[in-house]
Formats: sequence, C-alpha cells, structure tokens
Amino acid sequence: MVFYLQMEREILNLINNSSEVLIITHVNPDGDTLGCASALKSYIGQKADILIQIKDNFEFPSTYNFLPFLKEAKNFSTLTDCYDLIITVDVASIDRIINKARTIFEKTENTIVIDHHKTNSGFGKINCIKGGVSSTAEVMFDLFEKLNINITQEMAVGLYSGLLTDTGCFKYESVTPHTFEIAQKLSESGINTSQIADLCYTNKPKNMILFQNYLVSNAVFCLNDKIAYTLITKDIIEKYGAKDEYTEGICETLRSIQGVETAFVLKETAQGTKVSIRTKELDATKISSKFQGGGHKRAAGCTIKTNINSAKEKLLEEAKNLLNYD
Repeated sequence: MVFYLQMEREILNLINNSSEVLIITHVNPDGDTLGCASALKSYIGQKADILIQIKDNFEFPSTYNFLPFLKEAKNFSTLTDCYDLIITVDVASIDRIINKARTIFEKTENTIVIDHHKTNSGFGKINCIKGGVSSTAEVMFDLFEKLNINITQEMAVGLYSGLLTDTGCFKYESVTPHTFEIAQKLSESGINTSQIADLCYTNKPKNMILFQNYLVSNAVFCLNDKIAYTLITKDIIEKYGAKDEYTEGICETLRSIQGVETAFVLKETAQGTKVSIRTKELDATKISSKFQGGGHKRAAGCTIKTNINSAKEKLLEEAKNLLNYD
C-alpha cells in the first residue's frame, strides 16, 4: 500500500512539474481509452494534448464524439516533438504505440503507463497497472481518489464511458462490487448515465449495422459449433465504407450464440491479419499470446503477419488444441 501511494504521488508530481504533456490512446481506440484520455486531459488542462492513434484523415470513432476534447486532439500528421511527459491510457504494450509517436515516447525521459491489461509488462518509467480489473477507467478513478483529486462532472463523463463500454454494460466477469461503487460515485456527480449509454450503444451509422449484419450472417461455425468466426476482407470494407470502429461488438455477438465457446473476427490489414478473440470459458490470452498478442481472460487480440486464410488456419489449430478436440 505504501509503495502504491508513493507511486501515485510520483505520478502527480510529474504531472504538476511538466510543462507539456501528451496523452496517448491505443490504436483502434475504444470507449475506455478515449474516455480516460478525455478525463485526464480535463484534469491536467491546457498544457496537455491528446494523441488519438488513427489515420491522418482524423476520423476518430464517431460514436464517441460527445467526449470532451477529442475533436481538438492530435493525430500523427499534427503531432510535434515538444513534450516532457507522456502518459499512455489503456495501452497494453509498447507495440500499441506506432509510427512517429513511438519514436517520441522512447526518447522522452518521463513516461507513465496507466492500464488494466494483465499482459502489460510495464513499459513506462512509472507503471500504474492493475491487471484484471474491469477497465482503465477503474484504475484511473482509484488513482484520482487516492490522491484526493476532485472528479468533476466533465471528468466523470469520460470515466463513466470507459467503465460502461469496457464492462459490456457491467456484464463481464471482471465487474466487482467496487466497479459498481465507482459507477455510483460517478453518477452522483450529476452526469446523465442514460444519455451516455444511448450515445455509446444506440447511435450507430446505418452502414455500420449493415456491415455487422453481413459479417454475422456470413459467420462460419466449426468443431461442433464450439468455434465461430467471420472474415473481414478488404473488398467487404470497401463495399460498406467501413471504418475501424465498425467492427466493435461483432466478436461479442458471435460469442453470445448458444454452444459457441470461442469467437474470432479476422480483419485484413496492411500489417497482416488483425484478430479479435472472445471466449466463454477458455483463457483468450492463451491463444493471443501464441501470436505475440495480449488482452484479458475472455477478450484478447493479436496481429498475425500473414494473409487472412493462413491466419484463420493457425487460429483454428490453436483453439482446437486448447479445446482438446480430436
């Protein structure tokens, strides 16, 4: 306890004594990384910038347009090397910082990692990592509370969004009584929790729904329906004009099917095949770690540097071994 309090005070001192701070989200940003970045920027103020790791066209996930400060965030083309402190939020490994940002991160003396992935080995100068808790929003809330930092309504919007989305509306097994306590405290700040839920889950573009419906209806089931997977090829992406955010939730839908133990979503990218993994009983990281990926017990991911069909076969073989299927 003394160690953690000392670490938390060091984090506060670094923030207070730095003149230019950069907050970095992970690639393919979700509600947790964006919500935490928004809340942290709100606390730090004018001297902090957010870097959203997206393409230079700056089309960050439109679902989260309501979060404060995202519209003025940096992207790779507008990023400059002027920071004396870098803080990553919900970034599971240094490989999730890419291009120009990684170069700047590696040469910056003061770096802080705030995260909840159990596979995070700690790549910052200071690492505030609580592997296995519900979300980075939960880690950040506890950090603020232990430092007696008042969580404003603006900060609460970001933290609640992260908590809500990374727990699947509080239904994942990582949710604990403490998670609900945090949700209660955030709601007592005066935020509209119902509106936030609507903005996160009931405000999707038409093409996103059509894209997801196509992928679910074309899913493949194998090993007596224990495994379900779907393939996102470049031609399907072009047909629906699909953004990165359009894949959110597909893997969870496949996992929710009765009899399915493990679900995969495989997506063609310039770097190889990006894979999302969701499970009911298996430890998903036992699959993702085979391909230098990471994540959580029931939700993990990796990138396999091969074509989509070869990646599919590798994943199926690994899952077959774990399921002891003959």
